[in-house]
Amino acid sequence: MNKLIIVVPCYNEEEVLPDTIRLLSGTLSDLIIKKKIAEDSKLLFVDDGSKDRTWDLIEENAKLSNYVTGLKLAGNVGHQNALLAGLTVAKDKCDVTVSIDADLQDDIDVIEEMIDKYSEGCDIVYGVRNDRKTDTFFKRNTAQAFYKIMKLMGAKSVYNHADFRLMSKRAVEGLSMYKERNLFLRGIVPTIGYKTGCVYYERKERMAGESKYPLKKMLAFAFDGITSFSVKPMTFIMSLGIIMICFATCMAIYSLVRFNQGEVIKGWTSLWLAMWFIGGIITFSVGLVGEYIGKIYMEVKERPRYIIEKEI
Repeated sequence: MNKLIIVVPCYNEEEVLPDTIRLLSGTLSDLIIKKKIAEDSKLLFVDDGSKDRTWDLIEENAKLSNYVTGLKLAGNVGHQNALLAGLTVAKDKCDVTVSIDADLQDDIDVIEEMIDKYSEGCDIVYGVRNDRKTDTFFKRNTAQAFYKIMKLMGAKSVYNHADFRLMSKRAVEGLSMYKERNLFLRGIVPTIGYKTGCVYYERKERMAGESKYPLKKMLAFAFDGITSFSVKPMTFIMSLGIIMICFATCMAIYSLVRFNQGEVIKGWTSLWLAMWFIGGIITFSVGLVGEYIGKIYMEVKERPRYIIEKEI
């Protein structure tokens, strides 16, 4: 039987962690009883520089449970880096991993179905939401727009999939070969290859605590995803510039014709509007190019994505 490690990135999760440990331990126990996984399967909680008692709870439960293990990062490096740290450590100790957020809004009951698909030959199994009924109107529509934009930009992504997924040992080894610092795992994983599958579930309400992804972080995450996987925004800007040049040329010809006909174009409104519009495009273009240059700057420094302070 295959050894499973469930990787759970945590940041200030003391309110929800006791229930998370209890429920995930029950899931492991059930799978072991059904002989779906090996008896030495584990839970790996990755503390991403939490400021509350998250790490203390992980240590306490590690002493009480054979399932619980922990990884403490030296500082807060963000959800994606914390998740990668957990997967990197887990791959050398197991045959298959499942990643899931600590709030357990993702349905742990479908982990068994993931294991079944892995047994059928899938190296990667995506947990995909059936719908977004539990989301607000704004979040539902912005999320759908994000996936459509990602598809338009040519990035591979799985619709309504976040970071709830199963990965085989060789899939995680493939993931570890990606060296970029600007991580967007839900875009990287589909590029690995290997056979994939999907399981579908209904997302639950958060058990306790607050979401660690407010609007500001979600927008920043979406922008990172787009700029990390496509140069099409820059192509779009170049195309827009060409269109604006053609438009300006046509307006210049039109103005000369009207001038020769003795009709002087009056008013400065259109001129100022044009100046502000073009100035806005230029400013936006410079900012977008700067974003790409900034990412290059972060990549060439080759700083470590995370530093492990302690492991239990």
